[in-house]
Amino acid sequence: MQLTGEITSSRPLLVLAVKEEAQYLDTSLPILLTGMGKVNAATALASVLGSGARPSHVVNLGTAGALRPGWTGTHVIGTVMQHDLAGDILLTLTGETYGAPLAVGDPDGPTLATGDSFIDDEAARARLAAHAPLVDMEGYALATAAHLAGVSLRIVKHVSDDAGEGAARTWRESVAECAHALADWAAHNVPTYA
Repeated sequence: MQLTGEITSSRPLLVLAVKEEAQYLDTSLPILLTGMGKVNAATALASVLGSGARPSHVVNLGTAGALRPGWTGTHVIGTVMQHDLAGDILLTLTGETYGAPLAVGDPDGPTLATGDSFIDDEAARARLAAHAPLVDMEGYALATAAHLAGVSLRIVKHVSDDAGEGAARTWRESVAECAHALADWAAHNVPTYA
């Protein structure tokens, strides 16, 4: 976890997983790098939100894999779900619902599936594509932490790969281009962006 800048109630907090995604942000806004995965994302954001001043809102910028053909570009997410939590089994065992999908940002935006696995095989891609067009490793965790803290959140993802075979190589090759696109989106859509 790495926090740069000062959090104040009049400015948003930008949250990204890794420095590669944040490399072109030119801002005086605070930036939190959480590290990859749900545990890193949730604990980093919860720690920051629980330790002092709160931002006006949180904006998660990052990369995502496309689970369906034709998905490219930058997307403001509407709903986020976990793809690696056995919610149906837990409901049967306990009678409680865990990990229900969460609404975030744009009500007309696409669904983002979040899980700790980097999706890079066709079978996993096909299985997840039935539920969502995009996949990442942090969105649901950040949405949960923000929701519990009572802070609004927008999730913005730029497609880096097709979540199929070779996705890891494609991510490494495209992350700089994705970082440019995310910085451009922030410059045009985040209030008080420097």
